[in-house]
Amino acid sequence: MPLKTIKKDAPDALTLEWVLQVKNYKLTLDKNRCVGCQICTLACPKEAVKTVKQPKTQGTPAKRAKVDIDLAKCNFCGVCDVTCPYGAIKVTLNGSHDLALLEKDSYPQLIRDIEVDTNQCEKECIKCQDVCPLSLIKISKVGFDGNTVENIHALTPNEKKRVQIKIDIQKEYCPTCKVCEVKCAPGTLKVKKALEGIIAINAEKCPEGCKDCQDVCPIPDALTLGQDQKIHANQLFCTFCGACKNVCPVPEALTVKRSEVHHTPVRSGTWNKALERLTSPADAAKELRALASESRRKAVAKRFAMEAKAQ
Repeated sequence: MPLKTIKKDAPDALTLEWVLQVKNYKLTLDKNRCVGCQICTLACPKEAVKTVKQPKTQGTPAKRAKVDIDLAKCNFCGVCDVTCPYGAIKVTLNGSHDLALLEKDSYPQLIRDIEVDTNQCEKECIKCQDVCPLSLIKISKVGFDGNTVENIHALTPNEKKRVQIKIDIQKEYCPTCKVCEVKCAPGTLKVKKALEGIIAINAEKCPEGCKDCQDVCPIPDALTLGQDQKIHANQLFCTFCGACKNVCPVPEALTVKRSEVHHTPVRSGTWNKALERLTSPADAAKELRALASESRRKAVAKRFAMEAKAQ
């Protein structure tokens, strides 16, 4: 048992700790990055993570749901850490972020597949840096002399041609919304979503003029209030995190269904159960059948190779 347990709820962070003789487990929830979504609550195998809908004052924007973690249930496994699409949770052991569940391949990591081709960039352009809703993109320009270019407009046309563009993306915090891909120069960025799914609005049940879901959505233009005073969803930009669902005053008005999670290879009963909760039993079964089919294919290929070698 821990020698000491600590829970601190500060304005910017929620911190949980187990202090043992030679080990110090620590979980930190960055409230500035947390969007109050459904992912960590669904993934947690101990049901230690809960979202609490915040009261709303008439005439003010809705607040994101508050995430709380039960220290009595949490065992610092790190599932919430690696599953959070916004990188808002970090679990450490003695200050190190080396998670045992990843080292043992017992749980996967989300794949944030982002390809960058700076050859497509215009030398003066910084659009993808400006449009990123979470300010995760930084563009730097380097001249032929290796020094950072502070004012590209001061360069001659020949000097501009020799400028190299560098795009740095903080992938560990990126929910792969695709806003940068769509709004930047064609071909510069290619983003594959970590979570695939469907978001749907039931116009008949959506309260007229209500935009609580839009207020809390971390991705601009994923949800918009139309001229009909109803919310409309943009599938292209939605990350299917469910932050909107957590604050919707009419549960049946908004549906978020995740159908696929792009992740690193894993063999784990813990992941199978988490996948069922994040998607559905049917979608989880599809992944398991695909894995079984791939295993059979590899086994057959290996057998043919052995037989061919023996001949």
